Order: sequence, then structure tokens, then C-alpha cells
Amino acid sequence: MFSSSTDEVGDTPECRETWGVSPMDRSEPNETTSYCPPSTSSSSSHQSLGQLHHSYTLDRTSSSLLATTSDSSSLRSRGVTPKLRRTPGSAGAPGTHPARTPLTDHTVTSCSSATSTCGASVIVAVVEGRGLARGEIGIASLNLKCPELILSQFADTGAYAKVITKMHILVPLEILMPDTASEKGKGTKLFNLITENFPGVAFTAIQRKYFNERKGLEYIQQLCAPEFGTVIMEVQTKYYCLAAAAALLKYLEFIQNSVYAAKSLKVTFKGSEQTAMIDSASATNLELVVNNRDHRSEHTLLGVLNHTKTPGGARRLRSNILEPLVDVDTINIRLDTIQELLQDEELFFGLKNAIGHFLDIDQLLSVLVQIPKQETIQVAEAKITHVIQLKHTLDLVPRLRLVLKNCKTALLKAYSTSLEDNRFDMILAQIKTVINEDTTYLKGSLNMRTQKCYAVRPNINEFLDIARRAYTEIVDDIAGLVNQTGEKYGLPMRTSFSTARGFFIQMKLEGVVLPQGKLPPEFIKVTKHKNNYGFTIADLMKMNDRCDEALREIFHMSYVVTCQLLSTVHEHIHCLYKLSDAVSMLDMLLSLANACTISDYVRPEFTDTLAIKQGRHPILERIVGQQPISNNSYISEGSNFVIITGPNMSGKSTYLKQVALCQIMAQIGSFVPAEYASFRVADQVFTRIGVDDDFETNSSTFMLEMKEIAYIIHNVSDRSLIIIDELGRGTSAEEGIGICHTVCEFLLSLKAFTLFATHYLELCHLESLYPNVENQHMEVQHTRSGDTGAESVVYTYLLNRGCSEERHYGLRAAEMTALPSNIIQEAKIIASKVSQQLLAKHHSDPETQRQRAVYHLATRLMQTARNSRLDPESLRMYLKGLKKQYEAEVQAAGPSESMDTEEE
Repeated sequence: MFSSSTDEVGDTPECRETWGVSPMDRSEPNETTSYCPPSTSSSSSHQSLGQLHHSYTLDRTSSSLLATTSDSSSLRSRGVTPKLRRTPGSAGAPGTHPARTPLTDHTVTSCSSATSTCGASVIVAVVEGRGLARGEIGIASLNLKCPELILSQFADTGAYAKVITKMHILVPLEILMPDTASEKGKGTKLFNLITENFPGVAFTAIQRKYFNERKGLEYIQQLCAPEFGTVIMEVQTKYYCLAAAAALLKYLEFIQNSVYAAKSLKVTFKGSEQTAMIDSASATNLELVVNNRDHRSEHTLLGVLNHTKTPGGARRLRSNILEPLVDVDTINIRLDTIQELLQDEELFFGLKNAIGHFLDIDQLLSVLVQIPKQETIQVAEAKITHVIQLKHTLDLVPRLRLVLKNCKTALLKAYSTSLEDNRFDMILAQIKTVINEDTTYLKGSLNMRTQKCYAVRPNINEFLDIARRAYTEIVDDIAGLVNQTGEKYGLPMRTSFSTARGFFIQMKLEGVVLPQGKLPPEFIKVTKHKNNYGFTIADLMKMNDRCDEALREIFHMSYVVTCQLLSTVHEHIHCLYKLSDAVSMLDMLLSLANACTISDYVRPEFTDTLAIKQGRHPILERIVGQQPISNNSYISEGSNFVIITGPNMSGKSTYLKQVALCQIMAQIGSFVPAEYASFRVADQVFTRIGVDDDFETNSSTFMLEMKEIAYIIHNVSDRSLIIIDELGRGTSAEEGIGICHTVCEFLLSLKAFTLFATHYLELCHLESLYPNVENQHMEVQHTRSGDTGAESVVYTYLLNRGCSEERHYGLRAAEMTALPSNIIQEAKIIASKVSQQLLAKHHSDPETQRQRAVYHLATRLMQTARNSRLDPESLRMYLKGLKKQYEAEVQAAGPSESMDTEEE
């Protein structure tokens, strides 16, 4: 029978003895990470603390799962205070955190509307090897809203950075690590990095013995759905991610008071090589999912592209933006699909309408595959709701099939074929043998309550039919009572319902005068809003109690029937995973196609060159409501390092972000804001954009710059895209120029594509030293007032070849402020004198220019050989043009010194 108690499940002396949990200890809800700003909305995702399931029972003589966490004073000395948990029996040094229990009711804090998809609901377990295996790191994560266990393992260069980036993308609700990661207050490098990067996230120390790779493999073999079974071969030698999985699944079983049904989980292994890496700082700088000025604003790349209709589609879009694809074939398949959606209006709107009726299938799956350890009225009512939602979802499949029937592209055909699986019809048929045909998911508490009461077909359970008749009679009696009360007092009353109050009476007084100017004393629990009154009477309260008792009986007997039904559904759970994947992907692609209908986007190509004609900043375009100034971009192997100069506020930073955003859009399979676009697939996107001092970590601007540059240098590859804005501004001019020069020489020696914006005009001479460097500048115009003769600067926001001719533009910007004119004039005089001393005249000798011309010709010929799709005649004309361009460059260089020597 059910327990109707609302106390914590499993809060027994036996349970407390086993786990070392005190009933008085409760952990406070954790906050979201800085990667996803908190908002006021929140929802509970965990169930109560429960007893252990028989198949996963811990040895009662063993020590607790939750380990003692050592002294954290060293963390506080760094200004970091992670939310650590220990068992009450653990003695800590003075000043350490108080003992805490595991979270028994995780609060999932949702993000703003712009980023509502990234509410913290992911539990992450992390473990690192010891000794010679130090630096080999395994991660296991499971979203409480989606039954997918994701495993990752990192062992290559930059493993620590990749782990932190991965965890920022996951937005963890709680982080589990071995207790040995922080022994005696001296945390490992990984522990320190995690606590520094996620100071607001609950951290739980688990005994190292629960990070057991053998147990992890057993769990996966038991829980993984057969259709995902190939992952077992993939991870059986990935010892550290298996160890993390073991601890994670054990902990989830402990805090959720339920276990996952056998062969019901989707288990995937995701290596870092499958997607492009965008570190958390770059994601923040580019405002991919969160606006830096207003966390609730939709002025982000996610906000621009997010026109999804389902929570699963929105989550998938966010995940793709933070982890773009690197496989060109997959990207092109998505682009083909978007192109078909744009060309076929009937398909576009038909699919959009069909997708919009789906619920959150991932969250539905998550609760369907869990088996509760204790049966309560709340559990029973929830299960009946889930079965109704499942029926509603499966009823939508035939409509989706019909829309996809005549599609042409490979991806849509694949999804159409997967939806033709007759197991969808089989599951729906099984559900309809138990659930009424007209039962559906409805909004509104009373509507849904009625659906749950009458969900199970009549004549399946005789006692259920009797309980429902009793419930119907009570509801009819309540309606009769309200009518009688209205007639008795001559007042316009009607029956209303709310989850909190049950049935109550509502009355709207318009032109009705109350007897003696007040409500009769029989009316109790009165609420008033303007002329609307809400109240109840003693007899109605008694009827509500009888109604609740009848409901408990109905839910109990309905639960028994639905549990038998769900046991058969578990056998075909893979179909629902396929449906979830199809709906979320189709929703995301519809969203990307929808973005193209709002703005003028073009399909990108993928070559070995980044070439954008009249590209625009996608977020700026959304903000201003019209097309902003567009610019061309060209980066190739022959000129892979572009130095951009120009005055303050001329648009350098906006242009840099524009290029990076277009690159990311192209790699998720989206069209881009341009007239033409070609990209080289980037495996990493790095940004170094101006920042202020960080007082929390006592870091100056210069130190933050150096840390970011060091991170880029240690992790950059030949296929990276690097955006650097204003390097070296936090120190003296001489040191800044020196650092910039050295960093530039290191980066231009690689094949990575680099855009380097700077105010140091001295760097422009690198173009004369290295053939793969190109100078560009933001053009400005000067106008003089006819009346006052005052000179003003007009920003064109246009990018042109060459180095900026502007000098002392910082002083021009200062003139626009309230700074006194005499100070400005004195600053100009001093700046002119300093410039004469610092700036040397740079020129290229003829031989260097000739070598540069040869280099450019060679790279263009190689590029043509690899990518040209021209017909023979057009190709002949293009090669003639290259020859003329080469001859012109050689002639402009003049005679070289070697030629002069030969003539002598």
C-alpha cells in the first residue's frame, strides 16, 4: 500500500546508520555557474533520500559513500569557497566547513528566457589518474532531465583545459570527485582548477573506492539499452571514465530514491576530437549563449538562432553552438536539409506545426526509465501523468511521418525511415489496451486531474471502477452543494478548483449587494481580488477530504495497472530515444531555417580558405533591426595572419567577433549573414579580447592577458581560428610592443588563421618581414566644420588593405570627452616628441618584396589546384590574371640587390 506521509523517504535510523546522515542536516540549494546566470524560476529535480535497492546494496559495515573532506582553509586563502560536503561523523579542523549531507532535494535553477535551456540539472563525476597516470582524466555526466549517460576521457596535451571547457558546457548542478583529490587541504591541480572555475557549484567528495572501473563497466552492461551496446566496446579500456560512471550511478541511486530499469539508459562516449573546442572565456567573449551586459537579454548567438518549439530542440541548439561540428560531410547534410526546408514551404510549415505539439521527450524518458524504491501517492500520480504524456507523444508520430513522407534530402529521409518503425505502433497499441482512447494531455489542474482519474479503461479493475463512481458522485454532490448555497443566499456562485485548495467557491459581485454589506459567517478562508471572492464552507471541506480519499484509491489501483504497462514499454525504449533524437534535430534545423527567413543569410562552403563577401555581425544585426555595415574577409594559407589597426571605436572588435561568430554558425550547419561565405573547418576557436582587472582573484589586466595568451600558445593547432584584440595594453608601451611582436612571430609560424587587432602601429612592419602577414585597417574620414573650423572624425566601419595612417587617435577620442583643452594640447605635443623617438621608418628591400610575390603566387596556385571548380576556359583566364598580378608585384619591387651586383 501507499504511504501518504510527506516526510523524507528513507529517513530512518537504519538509513542514517548506513550513510552517516543526520536528519537535521540539510544542504542548501546550490547556485548556477557563472556560465549560466541564475534567475528566479526554479524547480525540484531530485526525489527524496531513500533506502538502497537490493541489487546495489552497500556493505553496512563499510564506511559512508560520502567521504570526509579535508581542511579547506587553503581554498579560502585563494578566495575560493566550494560547497563541500562531509559526513557528520567526520571531525574537521577549526574553521572548516560544517558537515553536510548529500542533497536530498536538488534545486534546479533555471536560466533566463534567453538561455532557458541551460538550467543546471547535470550531475558530473570527475576522476584523475595518480602517479604516472596523472593528467589522464575521466568524466561521467547524467542530466536529471534526460536519461543519457555521457562518458569522456582526456589524456592528451591540454587535458585540464578540455575538462574545464567540457564542464562549462554541461553547466553542472553538482560535481563529484574522489576524497583523495583534496587531502589535508592540499588539492590536486584538477581539484583546484574545478573549484576556481565553479565556485558556486556544490562539490561532493566521494570515497575513492567507489570510483571503480570494473563496477562501472558492470553498471553500463546492466543499464545500457541494447541498441547503444556498441559503446561498451568503445569504453571498456577507458578506465577513468568507467570509474567516474560507477561513482556517479551509485550516488544518483542514493539521492534520487530510485534506480534505472535494466537495459534502459542511452550511454554515449564523446571524445574531444569529434567537435570543435571553444573554451569558456571565448564563449563569454563572443556572447554565444549569455549576453555580458544583461543575462536576461536574447542578444546572443543562441538568441538570434533560437526559434525552437521544444525544450529538446533548444538544448540541442545550445550544445551545438558551444561544440560545433568538425566533420564536413555531417555539416553539409544539415545544410542540404535547411536548403530543402527553405525551398519547400509546405514541408517547412507542416514540420513546424507537427513539432510544436511535442512535449519534452527527454524529460519524459528520464522518469519512465526510473523505478521508484517506495510507492507513494505522489509517485503513483506522477506515473499516471507520464503514461498520459507518453500516449500524447506517440499519437503525434503518424502526423510527423506524413509530413516527412515526400522529403528529398538524406537526413530527412533517414528520420522518415526511423519513424516508420512498427514498434511505435506496437507501443501505442499496448497503451491503448489499458488507457482510454480519448485520454490526452491537457493544461489546467482540474482538466489534468480528470484525465488521470479516468485514464485507465473501465472493466480492467473492478475496484477501480467502484472508486471512480464514488469520486464522480462526490464531485456531483459538490456541484449540488454549491448550487444550493447560491440559492440559499441569492448570490451568483460557481464551483472552482485549484491544486492547493481543491474544490472551492468563487463569486463575482457585479451589481449585487451583500446582505448587511458583508459575507455570511458560514463562508470561511475568504480571499478577495477586486470584486472576485473565493471561499469555502465546512461541508465543502469535508467533501474535499472524501474526494481526496477516493482519488488516493483511484491513483493506487491505476498505478498498479500502469506499472505493468510500463514494464512492456521498457522493452522497446530504444524507439523513444530515436523519436527524441528526431524531434530535437528537426526542431533545431527548423530553427536555423527560420533564422534565414528573418535575415538575408547564405549557404557557406568549406574549403581551405576563409573568404566572406559582405559579412555581417549576426547579433548586431538583431540589435539594430537592420543590416549593419558589412565587410569582406579573406584568410588563406598564404596570408594566414592579419593585423588590423584603426582608431578607438572604429569597429575592430566588432569585426573580429563577426568573423568568429560566422565561423561557428557555419560549423553547426547554419547559413551565415553574408553574400558569399567559404570557411576552413576550425578544430578550436580562441579569443583574447580586452578585459578589466579581476578584483576577486587579485589579477591585473596584464596578468589576465598573459594567462589567456599562454593558454592559446599551449593549446593552439594548425587548424585553429585565433582572435586577439588589444594585447599588451596592461603594461608599458615598450614591453607591450615586445610581447606583441614575440607572440605574433610565434603564431605566424603556424598554419592557424589569426586576426590580430592592435593599436601598436609598430607591428605593421611584420608584413615586410613575413610573406604570410597582411595589414588591414578600419577606415575613418575627417571632416571640418565650415562654421567653427573644428575637425571631426567620421567612422565608416569599413575594412581596407594597408596599415592605418591615423596617429594619436587616442587623443582624438579624448577630445570628445570633458577633458580640458589645454591638457589635450599639451598631450599632443608630448606624444609627437615620443613618436619621433619610438617610430622608426620601416621599408622593405626589393629582394624581400620579390620573395613575397613568389610566395603569394605559389600559395594561390596550390589553392587553385585543391579547390578550383572552374571550367578550362575560366581557369585559363584566372591563371593569366595571377601571372599579371605577379609581374606587377615584381615590377613594383624594383631591381634587387643581386641584380644590381650582376650588372656591375
